[in-house]
Amino acid sequence: MVPETLRDFFTASTSVAGALIGLLFVAISVSAERLTRESAGTQVHRVRASAALTAFSNALVVSMFALIPGQQIGSAAVAVACVGLLFVIASLLSLVRLRMVRWSAAGDMLFLVGLAVVLVIQLTQGLDVIAQPRDTSAVQTIAVLVIVCALIGIARSWELIGGPEIGLWKEFTTLARRPRRNGATSAGTNEPGPSGDSRDQA
Repeated sequence: MVPETLRDFFTASTSVAGALIGLLFVAISVSAERLTRESAGTQVHRVRASAALTAFSNALVVSMFALIPGQQIGSAAVAVACVGLLFVIASLLSLVRLRMVRWSAAGDMLFLVGLAVVLVIQLTQGLDVIAQPRDTSAVQTIAVLVIVCALIGIARSWELIGGPEIGLWKEFTTLARRPRRNGATSAGTNEPGPSGDSRDQA
């Protein structure tokens, strides 16, 4: 049973998830040329678009069923979690098939694993709600997972449209790999020595 204190939250999350799905379709239409090309990098963009749609759809479906009177949120959480896990498995298999399991694709694989963890937790909490309909703590956990799915979808959409990536670890590694300048050597080669000055004066 969904507590009355969470109904306003699920009402708002339904509107937010619907708006985010609409913006995702706009982002996909902007990146349509990149998504239709046949290359290994194209598959990564397809996975990002599908992951964003899966995360947003998960948040939307759970929020909508939470507003239906009765014991609906548990079954909805379990159903969409199972569908999402099938997508994660298929996406990982596609990256393995295209031999893209390497360091450059680590971020995308990490996002998929994170999405899978969220869906597994949602699955267990949905089963808990089905077994114990009056367990409001499980419903509250599902509400938190709705927020997490929205954040995952936003991050995937940002990468899909090619937004700039600024990370602390990336900045540290860039600074560490930047070649050092030898100021002393440069100064010595540019400035004439004492002997050179005496010859010029002579």
